[in-house]
Amino acid sequence: MSISRRAVLTTAGGAAVAYAGAPVPAHAAAGNVPAATTRILRAAADYAVEKVGAVAPGVTGFPVSTRFEKWTYSQNGDWVGGFWPGTLWMCWLHTGDERFRTLALDSARKLAPRRTDTTTHDLGFLFTPSWVTAWRLTGDDEWRTGAVQAADSLSRRYNPRGRFLRAWGALNDTANAGRVIIDTMMNLDLLVFASRQTGDPAYRDIAVAHAETAQRLFPRADGSTPHVFDLDPATGAAIGPGTVQGYSPTSCWSRGQAWGIYGFTTMYRRTADRRFLTTATRLAEYAIGVLTPDHVPVWDYRAPQHPNDVKDASAGAVMACGLLDLAAATGREKYRAVALRMLTALAQTCLTRASARADAVVARCTRNRPAEDGIEVSLPYADYYLLEGIHRILHPEALDRAIDLSGP
Repeated sequence: MSISRRAVLTTAGGAAVAYAGAPVPAHAAAGNVPAATTRILRAAADYAVEKVGAVAPGVTGFPVSTRFEKWTYSQNGDWVGGFWPGTLWMCWLHTGDERFRTLALDSARKLAPRRTDTTTHDLGFLFTPSWVTAWRLTGDDEWRTGAVQAADSLSRRYNPRGRFLRAWGALNDTANAGRVIIDTMMNLDLLVFASRQTGDPAYRDIAVAHAETAQRLFPRADGSTPHVFDLDPATGAAIGPGTVQGYSPTSCWSRGQAWGIYGFTTMYRRTADRRFLTTATRLAEYAIGVLTPDHVPVWDYRAPQHPNDVKDASAGAVMACGLLDLAAATGREKYRAVALRMLTALAQTCLTRASARADAVVARCTRNRPAEDGIEVSLPYADYYLLEGIHRILHPEALDRAIDLSGP
């Protein structure tokens, strides 16, 4: 799947015009929102824009996490580099302020060397909220071409024997050659994007195959999921569940569960395969059933101290977006209602309003509890998905242009 062989089906300029003029998917704006909730969410978005605008001039790389409320940075983006330009795009959608657009493009360009990175599955996280969104909002073919290159790099991690994308390690590293993680569900849309743009079905086929493998391996009978599942890379045979960021192989790491809800719903929207919708629903029902009354997830739903445990607001932001997507796909108001309560809870109890020194928008996040790495911190994906969730409610037309909310 060399990029030089690809026949592009649609010109970038024509696509940009089509996106700008396309009707909003009927589901995107469906449902009534109480006026009080709208006020809370708009105030949260206003706060986020003010905070990001104040902090952005001093940002020296890609925010990874906070230490003493200040961003720490990666210069190559680590796995989170797409979220800072993505957050800047969300601020631009909310305000129309060209400063945010300029900053988003400048930040995204710094990810250019990662287009050919074959050592990670996280290329969707890196390039979907940054380069794909940049192309959708500008029509500049530079961004589409780069995103397809990134998808090509991601496709090289596919193991046809086990029908999965390996999560970690270089292609010649045997240590994690059979390791699959629930997070990868969020990277599959980059592959679908590449197929749509090039006409080459191989990318989409890999995404579908991985999703089919994940839905066979990860969901338990009750709808919970482990973080990790290991396969024999030589044969594709199942070895068993594991974890890195969850409490145990039998627990349910809340952010991983949220990745699954969002990722399987996206795969349903891209393929119309109702099996993916069924899987997303199973995962959502479990997560909703174990949510604490404050509607902010704990870091692991099966850790011994649940429900009185450390929170992860980033899991709440991701899950809220996934539930809004799932509500649109299923027509079930229940999922939308829970998502609204989660976004409201984040806006009222998890923002950094009380701290003048805080760089981030969202507090009360947990990165890796077992490693004692990043507990009660801020994380860039929490800020991004909070704004995405709010835009799904307040600005669905604008968000559709940015990230494509279309359904099957």
